[in-house]
Amino acid sequence: MFGQLAKKPLGKNPSNIKKFSIFNKVFAAAPVPFVIRLWDGSEWCHGDAPPRFTLVLKHPSALQRILWAPNELSLGESYIYDGFDILGDLEASFVLADYLMSRQWPISERLRLGRKLLILHGKDQPVNHHPVRLRGRAHTKQRDAQAVQYHYNISNDFYKLWLDQRMIYSCAVFHSPNDTLDDAQLHKLDYICRKLRLKKGEKLLDIGCGWGGLIMYAVEKYGVEALGITLSQPQADLAKARINSAGLSGRCRVKVCDYRDVRADQSFDKLVSVGMVEHVGEARLPEYFSKAFGLLKQGGVFLNHGIINSMASQPNKGPSFIDKYVFPDGELLPISVMLHAAEEVGFEVRDVEGLREHYAMTLRHWVRRLEAHRDQATELTSPETYRIWRIYMAGSAYGFETGRLGLYQSLLVKSGGRNSNLPLTRCDWYRQCPYEHH
Repeated sequence: MFGQLAKKPLGKNPSNIKKFSIFNKVFAAAPVPFVIRLWDGSEWCHGDAPPRFTLVLKHPSALQRILWAPNELSLGESYIYDGFDILGDLEASFVLADYLMSRQWPISERLRLGRKLLILHGKDQPVNHHPVRLRGRAHTKQRDAQAVQYHYNISNDFYKLWLDQRMIYSCAVFHSPNDTLDDAQLHKLDYICRKLRLKKGEKLLDIGCGWGGLIMYAVEKYGVEALGITLSQPQADLAKARINSAGLSGRCRVKVCDYRDVRADQSFDKLVSVGMVEHVGEARLPEYFSKAFGLLKQGGVFLNHGIINSMASQPNKGPSFIDKYVFPDGELLPISVMLHAAEEVGFEVRDVEGLREHYAMTLRHWVRRLEAHRDQATELTSPETYRIWRIYMAGSAYGFETGRLGLYQSLLVKSGGRNSNLPLTRCDWYRQCPYEHH
């Protein structure tokens, strides 16, 4: 666990009575037990059960930011700029954030709270990290490259700290909650290959190949010829080095290329895209699926794996924390929107599987591993970058746990209305992975 939870509140300090009266008012109905630790060391406890986490406020202005008109962006920025820290169960703190953002204060109460907050004097901490600034229209090739590079070009070594040994930066597949991250990612790679029903000698295109883990596995274990594309040069460089080291360079290639620039005269037996469709944008979905359709041979299969936004989720008002600091220009869309766009260009939808619980488990592994390498992560990047990734991944785990976010693998076939030549059942998908190592 990161940090130590407070065991008990300090005695009533007369200088804190006004602050504590604010807490009693604001947090009276908060649905999670927690502790607030102020900048002077005094503590206020909420709830009768053991606290799930401690909210450590670094200076008075942090309290003002948290309590006055809180939203996802203001809370996230206060955290990454070191206005407060969270010790203990980081994911549980999002229950409190939801509570704060859902409060509907009458204007009279808001004004009274504002007057009380004005008594808390303090200067904001200096800002040493700024949000992304992209140029051009959204989802043009040039701007998409900027967005992807903002996220992935941080440092290959930073990602190595908390990803599995194959550096798979997408949802793992767990056969058991006790699976290691390495085993769960191996399950995922083999599951994708089985869903695609890869055969020796087939040509596979991976759109958004990351550090090459999937194509290397498909080439080594299923005998295909694979091309992976990415918009990140550091990713491509490391992927090429790993491919060469594994002796796979004759059958496995990676290049820096936008999916729209893959030559139309190339054709592939199978296509896969894992965690890339979130960057495409709703307006570009027809182009994305049309490009995939054109690159596939007749009867070819496309597995599209991506995060979606639940139809029941409330849309953000204004820019989101993730858009400004994590995945600029990312668009999470309902699965129905994805499938509609795929069908409109001619794909036949053969299978759709939801894996959101698996992503919550994957993210918790990543958060624990990142926290265990806090000092190294900070040295490789910055304190702000460490906090951005910590809160973004914990918040995402909470989103998958609560159903606001989903993760779907959609199997699409270029059948043309004729026999798809696929097996009548999915039995071959569910055999035990033959490459497990226990």
